[in-house]
Amino acid sequence: MKRINKIFAGMMAFTILLSSVLANEDKGINEMWGKPTFVYGKGLSDSEIENTKKLLSIKNDENINSTYVDGKDELRYLVNGVGDDSQMISSALVQKTDKGGIKIEIVTKENITQITENQYENAAITAGVNNVNIKIASVKKVTGESALVGIFKAFEVNGEKLDSERMKVAQNELETSNMIVQENKNKEGFDAAKWNQVIINIKQEISNYYNENKDTADAKEVEKFITDSIQKYDLENTISDDQIQNLQKLFEDYQNTGAVDSKEVLEQLSSLSASIGEKAGKVLQDAKESGVLDKILGFFMGIIDAIRRAISK
Repeated sequence: MKRINKIFAGMMAFTILLSSVLANEDKGINEMWGKPTFVYGKGLSDSEIENTKKLLSIKNDENINSTYVDGKDELRYLVNGVGDDSQMISSALVQKTDKGGIKIEIVTKENITQITENQYENAAITAGVNNVNIKIASVKKVTGESALVGIFKAFEVNGEKLDSERMKVAQNELETSNMIVQENKNKEGFDAAKWNQVIINIKQEISNYYNENKDTADAKEVEKFITDSIQKYDLENTISDDQIQNLQKLFEDYQNTGAVDSKEVLEQLSSLSASIGEKAGKVLQDAKESGVLDKILGFFMGIIDAIRRAISK
């Protein structure tokens, strides 16, 4: 009987502990802001806001802080803001943590049609964002460029001021990088993951130069950082001269922000670069394990054999 009582007591203790863990998980309590911040686009209707909450797994309004982004916010944060409330659609759930870097998840990849998680993270690093978990969702198809405004707004309403120049350069980076991706995505040899590595590498080279010389690089040096990074990741046959010029303007602005001499930025860039490399390696490994790679190689070997037979006749 005593043994049964001990087992029962143990089960009760486990149940209480599990209930406590699940309750805290549902509330989304974190150490920094107390509650996650839900930032929704002003262009959404009431029903669309509720649907967005469901997409972001928000079950109880009491467990979050809520705010919105509108056209005025866009104009405040962005250099090229339009200021149209109806265009503010994509939304974010932002949870500040005490460690762990930046973690971004696009919940509705089918509706965020252009911007990737790595592009968001790269730009967020430029803006001075760190130690945050972010989920992004949209109930409609959008490019996704305005979601960064929601992230900035979440920091503002929680009393954390981000540098205005860094925020503007971050948005310019997102737009410039995305424009180049869209212009090149159908070109043979272009790879979006490699492109993100190019952006990271340019930032690292600019920061290393500044730390060694205690001064910003001149235009020729910035151009060299860009072209060397493009060559490093084998994209020299896809990136045009006009695109390089756009990048040069971007990174000349970048090196005049506080990001250029930030140890935290360099650490985050290194972490993001490693993460992109790991994902690429996993994709290749998954292809090998599924036999897809063997099928692709077999297909091309078949073509080569056919050509050889045709030549020998």
